[in-house]
Amino acid sequence: MQRLIGSLILILALVTTSLASEHVILTGGTALRKWENYRVPNDRHDKWWANFIRASTMQMDIIKAQEGDTPSIIWYVYKKAYELRGSEDGKPYTTWITEQAQKRRAKLVWIHSGDDFIQKFNRLPAGGTRTFNYFGHSNKHCFLLDYSSQILGVSASWLHESDLEKLSSRPFAKKAVCKSWGCYTGESMNRFWKKSTGTRLIGAKGKTDYSSLSFGKMPTVNGRWIR
Repeated sequence: MQRLIGSLILILALVTTSLASEHVILTGGTALRKWENYRVPNDRHDKWWANFIRASTMQMDIIKAQEGDTPSIIWYVYKKAYELRGSEDGKPYTTWITEQAQKRRAKLVWIHSGDDFIQKFNRLPAGGTRTFNYFGHSNKHCFLLDYSSQILGVSASWLHESDLEKLSSRPFAKKAVCKSWGCYTGESMNRFWKKSTGTRLIGAKGKTDYSSLSFGKMPTVNGRWIR
């Protein structure tokens, strides 16, 4: 009898773990300096390779400060851009990103395209995703997972608002809080997000500014946030 009770407790624990609330973070890639240095100084992007990485880990720290060491965080990162920038700078950026994930006990999942992210996200447990945050380049119509890392001023990998119909609403909790920290995504993409997932996407009307990271603060918007 005790053995049976013990087995039932173990099964219950496994089920509870599989349905544990998830905090999902999607992080786009950094640009290469060899392309960005062709721009006039005020228009150059990503002088620091880790803008989006640092903002992502700060968000993890906020979650952990609110919930302790118990939250389950899944961190999707567009890998190719950090491999390319690491090669350019002579730094092991993908290794450093892995170490940051391990430090915060986040599950790191490398992605290679917008469709790759959709397929992996759609396999998450039903109703388990309580928060979603995107850090990366964007315009009003899409998350630019890659920007100016393969071609100057061009994205080679993205998640477009027209792709969101493939993003399942199933993993989202009823009152999931979703936010894009990229530029302009409160001007169009948030409407497609709501239609496809049933959750609101807080997005920026205007450009976002990551310079506040230098002062230990999350990115700001040169405009306003829109739900």
